[in-house]
Amino acid sequence: MDEKRIREIFEKVASGLPLRLPVSTYRLQFNNDFTFDDARSVVPYLDDLGITDLYASPYFKAQPGSTHGYDVVDQNALNPEVGTYEEYQRMVNELKGRDMGLIADIVPNHMSIVGSENSWWNDVLENGQSSPYAAFFDIDWKPVKEELEDRVILPILGGQYGDVLERQEIRLVFESGAFYVNYWEHKLPVDPSTYDMVLSHRIEKLEEVMGTEDPSYQELLSIITSLRNLPHRTEQDPDRVTERLREKDVAKKRLNDLYGSSPEFKSFLDENVSIFNGDPEDPDSFDLLDRLLSAQVYRLSFWRVATEEINYRRFFDINDLGAIRMEDEKVFGEAHRLVFDLVRRGFVTGFRVDHPDGLYNPPEYFRRLQEGAFTALCTAEPNAESEARRFADLYREALANEPGGPLDRPFYIVGEKILMESERLSTDWPIYGTTGYSFMNLTNGVLIDSTTAKEMEKLYSGFTRQAQKFPEIFYGKKKLIMKTTMASEINVLGHRLNRISERDRHFRDFTLNSLINAIVEVIAFFPVYRTYISAAGINDSDRRYIEVAISKAKRRSLEINPAVYDFLRDVLLLAYPRRDDPSLRRECLEFTMKFQQLTGPVMAKGIEDTAFYNYNRLISVNEVGGNPERLGVPPDAFHGQNIERQKAWPFTMKATSTHDSKRSEDARVRISVVSEFAPEWRGCVIRWAGMNKKFKGRIEGRLAPDRNEEYLLYQNLMGVWPIGETAGEAFEDFIERIKQYMVKALREAKTNSSWLNPNTEYEDAVAGFSEKVLRYGPFLEDVKPFLRKVEHYGMFNSLSQLLLKITSPGVPDFYQGTELWTLSLVDPDNRRPVDYDHRMRLLDELRSRESSTDRAALAGELLGSKADGRIKLYVTYRGLNFRRENRGLMERGTYMPLHTSGSHAEQVIAYCQFSEGAAAITIVPRLVSKVCGLDGAPVGEAWGDTLVHIPQEASGGVYRDIFTDETVAVSDHNGVQAISMRDALSVFPVALLRKEPR
Repeated sequence: MDEKRIREIFEKVASGLPLRLPVSTYRLQFNNDFTFDDARSVVPYLDDLGITDLYASPYFKAQPGSTHGYDVVDQNALNPEVGTYEEYQRMVNELKGRDMGLIADIVPNHMSIVGSENSWWNDVLENGQSSPYAAFFDIDWKPVKEELEDRVILPILGGQYGDVLERQEIRLVFESGAFYVNYWEHKLPVDPSTYDMVLSHRIEKLEEVMGTEDPSYQELLSIITSLRNLPHRTEQDPDRVTERLREKDVAKKRLNDLYGSSPEFKSFLDENVSIFNGDPEDPDSFDLLDRLLSAQVYRLSFWRVATEEINYRRFFDINDLGAIRMEDEKVFGEAHRLVFDLVRRGFVTGFRVDHPDGLYNPPEYFRRLQEGAFTALCTAEPNAESEARRFADLYREALANEPGGPLDRPFYIVGEKILMESERLSTDWPIYGTTGYSFMNLTNGVLIDSTTAKEMEKLYSGFTRQAQKFPEIFYGKKKLIMKTTMASEINVLGHRLNRISERDRHFRDFTLNSLINAIVEVIAFFPVYRTYISAAGINDSDRRYIEVAISKAKRRSLEINPAVYDFLRDVLLLAYPRRDDPSLRRECLEFTMKFQQLTGPVMAKGIEDTAFYNYNRLISVNEVGGNPERLGVPPDAFHGQNIERQKAWPFTMKATSTHDSKRSEDARVRISVVSEFAPEWRGCVIRWAGMNKKFKGRIEGRLAPDRNEEYLLYQNLMGVWPIGETAGEAFEDFIERIKQYMVKALREAKTNSSWLNPNTEYEDAVAGFSEKVLRYGPFLEDVKPFLRKVEHYGMFNSLSQLLLKITSPGVPDFYQGTELWTLSLVDPDNRRPVDYDHRMRLLDELRSRESSTDRAALAGELLGSKADGRIKLYVTYRGLNFRRENRGLMERGTYMPLHTSGSHAEQVIAYCQFSEGAAAITIVPRLVSKVCGLDGAPVGEAWGDTLVHIPQEASGGVYRDIFTDETVAVSDHNGVQAISMRDALSVFPVALLRKEPR
């Protein structure tokens, strides 16, 4: 393609940017029970619901049987369990036919390294540093433990190595010309240069049978010679590496041919393999296999070894997920071949990037991703490498000439970035925002009664007898993580810092232990998941986070020389005194980059997976990105964040349920209702504890569950108790789910049990307690009155939360199935199958009814039967279709909070969006128990004299509610232009008012 044509294509694509931005998204979880064909059948329903973009879980080739897709084994193949390429294309065509987009969830940080599915990893295990994929994985080939130099420790064994070996659980096998080591689901390649250990064993016996002149025997000797002469697996010279890879494959083919053509050799080799696999009655018989294993690239180890000695970076503390070096351009290019091809074909219109904080340099990764996507959009043919390079060059030139222009964000990309309460996403990142955890916590917070915070705290600390506040628990649990499951990573960082200190006489007296302890203390006090310092520099926010963590750590640990902390601060801030030493600068930068990759996993494991299960004052705020210290968000803060989001990130996702959330949106806001009934809740908990005490077990002198775990149980029951159920199949399923959850909660809390050291006796006692409580008649009767409150008011909370998500600035995201009441707990509970046939029927009925029935009457009917969930489906359907039809107003209209007055002014959230004569007003209730009783609803006269004030910009004319089709007038109320809440919510508990054209 000539230069002129390339420039024409470039300009054409650039002029149409950004290509596509979603109005709303719907998350589908793909696995072998929900395939591309299943999704295709759901697309028409999602279109009718008002969804504009399907947001898919990872559908690239994963471990067989994967239920989530994050254990990817091949970045460049679709998951065969989810469907074929043709089935995928049919799904995409169904989306295209309805002008719907597809946002793909991609996993750049890690891959599954279990079994034999990951060809890149297996090549590394076979060829070590000579593998073309050795640089793909984040492996430390020169680890602290010298015995592991040039080797990879594989902590996959269920027991001590020697015991596992002598139980014959590790077995040598020969298949298709190659040797493998099998251990349960793991199939590990054998270094070809060590094949002769098996092939030469007892070779004199074969010589006696075949004779030295036998061609097959001569062939075997030739093969053994070629294998012995293979370049070593640590070889780095390109020519020698190529020779090794070529010759070892040739030797395998020859060996396979010999095995198939010579019965004598086949018998000899089969017997050798059997001998290597040992005799359980003779421990010495395993020496042969032990020596063979000791000669491999990998060292098989007990899984517990990983906490201290693992030398490859993992996803968090999961040994089965190995991190990949996406900072390497070659790795990036190879890992994104398929996704960019899908972009080129118009199949994928956006990306959700999983766990970007695990990457070496997230902002740089996002820049490469945008460039790759744009280049793919320009490139008409696959593998047109020269044209692609030229488009990339033009892209960089244009971006340099116009920073922050359309080319800065040509493709819709969001990152799974968890922001702490006071943290803001850097506007320099070339993405459209995050996956929406902040909004999840914001909307839940505004539905909590903050006036009862002290009473809730008094009850919690008194009932559990737990004096520790959340910051102390959080600090302690982060340190626990660093001393147990992530001790190896901390140890490696400590040795890196020690090497830096040894290079300067001013710091060489700092001991290794003091440096490691300082790192632990600073990370324990780190206020955010990570910073983003790079060779490009450091921003003010990152500098402040490091200064705060250093300051707190220095005050806390008086036994460590303060100079150690000053040294660590200077290294992290790239302010090392000897700046004239380039190699030292590089070493400091490398330490900082690795430090940043570690703080995120420690934060996630310390807060999300540990502290959140220990501090249970009000568990609805124990959510990803949440702050359990804070009970409640004032409406002004809600409006402030909406305004900020519209200004900085108008296309960020807004989620209320995700596959990672600790509880579903409906369960969360049901638990928040507890805050409105603090005195009654206190009486209930004390009474229930008394009547259920007899069901507790006693394990080693301790009651099981303890009072903190019991308090967690009662709150979860309020959140996920099936609506109106105390018996039957659904209730039996509920009991099992609660038992499974409590065991998981115990292990996550790491107090009375853990994943590392499961206390099954204690776990059985807690599960048994949970079941006995839920089968105890007096408890079932006693729980009903309070449960009725939680169910009743929780449904109104859910509807308010739902409409706020639909109409607030940002892209509303829906997790599968949540358009009806969904009461689920953390995964895997939230990945249960969704009954789409039922939802399709309900939506068809609603659409039919609204076209043939008075809409106000339909709304009233749905309110009267709110327990069946149709009311939530109706709000979803009407709200999303309104947003789709009025996207200009909802995305670009001015956002204005509306003042309220009257007896229930504090129980209303209202705001207006207006643009060029069009306007929409959102009105929802909060803290509904203050508005109506159990037999009522927050509608009509329940609102008394409450008014929503309408500003001049939105006054005049008449508004029509999209749910009831009733008109609502703006009228004068003692000199104030306002809408009466009695009119706005006359028959329905939420309102979205559209200004009628004049």
